[in-house]
Amino acid sequence: MALVEAPAPRPPRRVAAARRALLQARLVRETLDGQPLYYAGYREVLAGRQTLEGIRGSSSLRWVVASYVLQTMIRRLDNQQYWFAANQVGVELDPHNSLIHDVAIYEKAMLPPDQINTRYVSVPAKVVVEIDVRIDLQNPKDANYVNRKIRKLLDFGTERVIWVFTDSQQVLLAERGADAWFTMDWHRDLELLDGQIFNIGKYLAAKGVSG
Repeated sequence: MALVEAPAPRPPRRVAAARRALLQARLVRETLDGQPLYYAGYREVLAGRQTLEGIRGSSSLRWVVASYVLQTMIRRLDNQQYWFAANQVGVELDPHNSLIHDVAIYEKAMLPPDQINTRYVSVPAKVVVEIDVRIDLQNPKDANYVNRKIRKLLDFGTERVIWVFTDSQQVLLAERGADAWFTMDWHRDLELLDGQIFNIGKYLAAKGVSG
């Protein structure tokens, strides 16, 4: 007669709740005005239908665009004057606002070598480039996330925010002190910094990427 294995015992409710709380904390991407903002897809992770790594990763189009912007920085801008940052760049504006940049340019005068450490930076980037929206927007109060984040960065001291939207193939440009922000097709030439131009649509077309 075959033996039937008893089902594995379930962890106590307090242990399960603690595990869920720890997982949920790891699913927070940013904090804006004290409000945690979760990665898009975090509900799927909590339900066990997706992995944490599965929602943190980038699409191929997204990382190609990010690589192009970073290449433009490295090849055309002065690396004696600037740091070129990528890979989820963390910045802490204050105790209530911890944000992530996709790609950013920092002035070395603002961020000297002795301030490079294991913590988020606490000074504004000169230029921030964001690619798509990586947070969950199912809560109606998060619908204005893009504008809120841009305004927060400009008020913090960032001079220029460039937000790329791969679905619509558009770019939003916001500058500190400007009366208006502009949204345009990504086939247009855009200034990154110091007169250096980049053109996402033209670059992708030259590489045979349709977007």
